[in-house]
Amino acid sequence: MKQTILVTGGTGFIGSHTTVELIEAGYEVVIVDNLSNSKIEVLDGIEKITGVRPAFEQVDLRDFDATEAVFKKYPAIEGIIHFAASKAVGESVEKPLLYYRNNIVSLVNLLELMPKYDVKGIIFSSSCTVYGQPSKENLPVTEAAPIQKALSPYGNTKQINEEIIHDYVHSGAKIKSIILRYFNPIGAHPSALIGELPNGVPMNLIPFVTQTAIGVRKQLKIFGNDYNTPDGTCIRDYIYVVDLAKAHVKAMQRVLDLETEPVEIFNIGTGKGISTLEVVEGFEKATGVKVNWEYAPRREGDIEKVWGNVDKANKVLGWKADTPLEDVLLSAWKWQLKLREDGIM
Repeated sequence: MKQTILVTGGTGFIGSHTTVELIEAGYEVVIVDNLSNSKIEVLDGIEKITGVRPAFEQVDLRDFDATEAVFKKYPAIEGIIHFAASKAVGESVEKPLLYYRNNIVSLVNLLELMPKYDVKGIIFSSSCTVYGQPSKENLPVTEAAPIQKALSPYGNTKQINEEIIHDYVHSGAKIKSIILRYFNPIGAHPSALIGELPNGVPMNLIPFVTQTAIGVRKQLKIFGNDYNTPDGTCIRDYIYVVDLAKAHVKAMQRVLDLETEPVEIFNIGTGKGISTLEVVEGFEKATGVKVNWEYAPRREGDIEKVWGNVDKANKVLGWKADTPLEDVLLSAWKWQLKLREDGIM
């Protein structure tokens, strides 16, 4: 019998791609989303790719009773992948209480309900933001690197949620968890049927690149060209969203089917650092489209360089991010063209 997985935030960017990979790996999926940052039409894209329309419940996870009703309706749920969260760093600085309520209460409600409904494991969507700016000797950053004080309420909610999971499991709760610390997810499904939906002015590099290339934005600004990096621009570990989604499938298999430690942590990235300038030039090369860009002064709060050591995920999960950057950037452009075709942007 197929195992049933609850995907919270499953109509979002990473959630929708993970839902596709779960269905293609043979799982039943139930999506819970309050649609505050996504659209119900994403289900159409998932169905077109997989031939399966996942069960969907429009629920706000801060509402304990409404969340419990999901477990009553779908008693076969064995695992949870928890994406649902507010995620804009700048907004979190302006509205910290919104972020603490949204991102922490939702996890606490899920954890409390898991033992009651015999849910075995939860995969938690964390972030490399917990590492801050690692010192030189900690690059590439491993899972054992020290956690730095968060630079934003958003980053702090990721740290707090990791601690909540550790404390709850330590208290004797009969659940298991894998915490995945992502680096920078980019790209879209190769079908261009799902991707990152635009929501105002993009805070991330790739949507700004594609929107500038298609003429929605006048100019891309590269913030800072005087960093201590080979070309002076910031360095990040950019991971293809489909590769990232596949890591969740591997993590879920591990949590449900193997005897493991009750809490495990994995970095999910490519293991390579790529500069902002390299991304922009790579996009131009992959698509043949020129991007109007210029250098601008450094932006407050930007980390100079961070990329992951992903040996643990490669060896223990048996997972690797292996999609060439050119293909990833091309997928982002195809998605932008689809948004234009659909009259969205």
